Amino acid sequence: MYQPKKYKKQDPEYLFQFIKKHPFAAMVINGKHLVATHIPVLVAGEDSTNFRLYSHIANHNELLEFLEDDVEVLLLFQGAHGYISSSWYQEKDISTWNYSAVHVNAKIKIQRREELENSLKQLVSTFEKVQESPLYYEDIPKKMVEDHIPLITGFWADPFEIKGVAKLHQTFHKEDIASVVKHLDNGNALSKELSKDIKDENDRSN
Repeated sequence: MYQPKKYKKQDPEYLFQFIKKHPFAAMVINGKHLVATHIPVLVAGEDSTNFRLYSHIANHNELLEFLEDDVEVLLLFQGAHGYISSSWYQEKDISTWNYSAVHVNAKIKIQRREELENSLKQLVSTFEKVQESPLYYEDIPKKMVEDHIPLITGFWADPFEIKGVAKLHQTFHKEDIASVVKHLDNGNALSKELSKDIKDENDRSN
């Protein structure tokens, strides 16, 4: 990961919370060539310095051929991002892109059937509990579950290196930051999320 000093994020709690907030990740593995897939990845544990990640893939996913115990994977967690026009500044400057991301290098451990089912229960619960009428794993017809389980492979991912970066207009003049935030607030949902990240980051720095 490219980590310019002023944008580098290495506080364990920041990295931990970032992963929890942005669970949809890209997973890269070095098979016969570099291959990737996009999957929800959740956290097991509450200690920011000692936790596991877990997920599953479909058995027809090309990554399955290379997914085995102790294989290294790279998990990429992406925050809000967007183009920043230099026309928003008080003086002429170079346009740029603001973003945040966390990269996790981890070793794989294939889950047993019981572990996979528990992981699926946690996965469904995490995203269903905020729904108006949640449908939990236990509510899914048993035959449907039994037909589905053999078609997927669950795994743990044990992190051994975690790096973060957040390029959010740190060190810019407050007038320029205010202008960037204003313009992003007039954009789409992703722009509005990026605007909030910029405000939060620069509020912490002041």
